[in-house]
Amino acid sequence: MKFRFKLRFNIFNLAEKKLTYRYFIYLGYKGTHYHGWQIQPGASSVQETLNKKISVLLKEEVYIVGAGRTDTGVHAPYYVAHFDSVKPNIEEDKVKFLYHINCLLPKDIAVYDIIKVEQKLHARFSAISRTYMYRICQIKNPFTTEIASYFSRNLDVELMNQAAAILSEYIDFTSFSKLHTDVKTNNCKIETAYWTFENNDLVFFIKADRFLRNMVRAIVGTLLEVGLKKITLDDFRKIIELKDRSQAGTSADACGLHLIYIEYPLENLNKKKNI
Repeated sequence: MKFRFKLRFNIFNLAEKKLTYRYFIYLGYKGTHYHGWQIQPGASSVQETLNKKISVLLKEEVYIVGAGRTDTGVHAPYYVAHFDSVKPNIEEDKVKFLYHINCLLPKDIAVYDIIKVEQKLHARFSAISRTYMYRICQIKNPFTTEIASYFSRNLDVELMNQAAAILSEYIDFTSFSKLHTDVKTNNCKIETAYWTFENNDLVFFIKADRFLRNMVRAIVGTLLEVGLKKITLDDFRKIIELKDRSQAGTSADACGLHLIYIEYPLENLNKKKNI
């Protein structure tokens, strides 16, 4: 009798389980007024804001899964997330969806596109690379105070680029990772890292398969010490090899950091960077 009851109970549960469809959304946000992407108790986050607004729009409870964390005050002009919904045709009228969700969202978050994807695809775990930009304003500008870091001291940018090139020779970046994180490995494969000038601003670009928490800001802070000639290129190598966060420089301000691209293995998932 117990076995028959259990069998009937399982069949009932399967019948009650609703079929869901997975959607990728492409969005951007200015992180100044948020405690990062991830939901945190008693703090405003981008993830929580999207959860609430999309749930209201679709009239069902949805949970948004992001491509990764961003710290408090960090921006993401290009970000990807996914959610599951019982509605099969959201993408077919994306103009309507995009209009209504952007009306509901605050002015510092915008959704640019939505596509239906296979259930196995994941905004975080399916990504194969991410690209960050760090912007430094060397002339004080009141209109960029929230999106660029102000740093007026003279820097040896050529030396900073030589140090940045060293990063691709290593895979363990413990020295640039926030302490006591829950990741299983501190290994990352950095594909490109370099400094350049854009409209009188000094800009750092870095692309890797993954990033550790606080990693880019710690790298930037240490490269600035190279540019100030406080540490040598050999010192920079030793900092990486020591695998000790206390040996690296102070993390650069969050306001200058921007997540600008996330790459996926399927071409149709890779939208233009300027969506």
